[in-house]
Amino acid sequence: MKITLDVSQLEPCEPMERILATLPNLQVGEYLHVLHRMEPHPLYPILTQKGYSWNIKASKQPIEIYIWHSDDLTAKENMLYECR
Repeated sequence: MKITLDVSQLEPCEPMERILATLPNLQVGEYLHVLHRMEPHPLYPILTQKGYSWNIKASKQPIEIYIWHSDDLTAKENMLYECR
């Protein structure tokens, strides 16, 4: 199941704060679909450290970032299915 978070109009550092505040609420099978105005490179090492994986669609604006618990194969499958 997808949870969408649009941070594309927020000022820095608020997008990262909102993303990091939302992630602990993900349930099994859920992933976070983030709409962002730019690619948040500083976020990626934090996600790795906290046990999340991500996928990016950066070919258009807003940039789409998909984030899920690394060990949640159901969320990954759901994300891949919806991104087709």
